[in-house]
Amino acid sequence: MQGNSRVPGSAQSDVHAHLAAVVACHVSTAFRKPYADYNRAAFAASFERYQRLAPGVPLILDACCGVGESSVALARAFPTHYVIGVDQSATRLRRGQQRQQARRESRESPEEQGAWPANLDLVRADLVDYWRLLLDAGLRLDRHYLLYPNPWPKIGHLRRRWHGHPVFPALLALGGVLECRSNWPIYIAEHCLAVQQLTGQAAVCEPFVPDLPMTPFERKYLDSGHGLFRTVTHLT
Repeated sequence: MQGNSRVPGSAQSDVHAHLAAVVACHVSTAFRKPYADYNRAAFAASFERYQRLAPGVPLILDACCGVGESSVALARAFPTHYVIGVDQSATRLRRGQQRQQARRESRESPEEQGAWPANLDLVRADLVDYWRLLLDAGLRLDRHYLLYPNPWPKIGHLRRRWHGHPVFPALLALGGVLECRSNWPIYIAEHCLAVQQLTGQAAVCEPFVPDLPMTPFERKYLDSGHGLFRTVTHLT
């Protein structure tokens, strides 16, 4: 069945004219937003679990993980890694965990259900703080995923896109293989230019079709016939 999702509509038809200036401003000015107490607590608890359950194991961060479907997929695809899925919505995270519980209680076989991965932790936190707290703790990521972030497609919303946000330099400083996906090619093109400006590394926007959808949004966009785009950067 075809979906009915729409590609983001915008008066912006190309890379934002102010992108380079905004990125330059963010890299030259320290980002001093105070940490929220609940984010400090969430990070501390998740860091303690990581150290207790998988000390030294390579880290994967699934940013804006929503209901955690992509986080589960990543944990199963990378069993020798420890996956942390972060979302600011407790409701979305709870919904994902409830879906998993419902599958356990169904009549599906264990193979069909798929056990909840032992190498997965879902965390409710604001990524603006969580990224910086990871960096403050001296942690590095092996892999880092930004799967279909809110594109904020209005021209005046550039600074709400992750690559236009003052936290972007900290995000890149976490290193690893950074993959970003979107159904709005301008978002990926801007992301690539911001990465190049801040790191000097080439980043390329490419169309792609996943073997299996990793997120509910990816599934909806495929069902709606959207083109999908991604970039993968190996950060030093």
